[in-house]
Amino acid sequence: MNDTITAQVIAAFGRQYLVRLTDGSSFHCLTRGKKSEVVCGDVVAVKRTGDEQGVIETVTQRRSLLHRSDAFREKSIAANVTQIIIVVAAEPAFSDELLARCLVAAHDQTLDVLIVLNKCDLYAATIAARRQLAPYSAIGYRLVELSAKQDVSSLRPLLKNHTSVLVGQSGMGKSTLINALLPNAQAATREISTTLDSGKHTTTHARMYNLDETSSLIDCPGVQAFGLRHLSFGGIEEGFIEFIKYRGKCRFYDCHHLHEPGCVLRNAAAAGEIDPRRLALFQKISQDH
Repeated sequence: MNDTITAQVIAAFGRQYLVRLTDGSSFHCLTRGKKSEVVCGDVVAVKRTGDEQGVIETVTQRRSLLHRSDAFREKSIAANVTQIIIVVAAEPAFSDELLARCLVAAHDQTLDVLIVLNKCDLYAATIAARRQLAPYSAIGYRLVELSAKQDVSSLRPLLKNHTSVLVGQSGMGKSTLINALLPNAQAATREISTTLDSGKHTTTHARMYNLDETSSLIDCPGVQAFGLRHLSFGGIEEGFIEFIKYRGKCRFYDCHHLHEPGCVLRNAAAAGEIDPRRLALFQKISQDH
């Protein structure tokens, strides 16, 4: 395949993609066949079919693939990322379960994790949100508090030398955060939408922005659910990182940590060694699985 060139996918809409070459130029690509597994962040081999268009021939091996799945389908979110940034807000209330699910998915792909608490200018709501996030800080997750409308400087150093993917529920202020980090993001999004003829940019699956020569950021549409049907019970259990020292110590080797006698996790939660809310989240997520 000597006539192919290497590019990276920086935006996706259905079977249409925008790819960027190593010289910084970009053009529109399609895939062969009706079904495509290409996602934003993929490094691909492309064959040009014209000055401003081409066909994606192959996808190179991925370093990581963040994806979610339910009983009906699997949805890939972004490829080759090294860090997930989960955006929550002081207001409106965020979902503890969605946060926990994102953390499990990130652990499965060995991604660095950063939780961003946005809208911290809302002082009373921030106190409540901080309390909700305390169990995550206690087990070692990094937490940054900021107001995207005021100052994002505390976040910038943590993006260096990473390909980060930004995820969060709708209403968490993710778009405001993107625009604060990248003042030209709206113009870039309009350009991508025009190139892909996708109309409203909100229908685009994901978009990648360059922060500098070694750092980039992938923005995804807001997610309200994060299925983990592609993971085993053990994979979900491993994603609750504070459980690691208790694994394999229950009376029954196949303990599901629900009602079984001799469950060390339930005993640890009763003793205050594990946050009971986190154990309840695990029980719900693993049962839904």
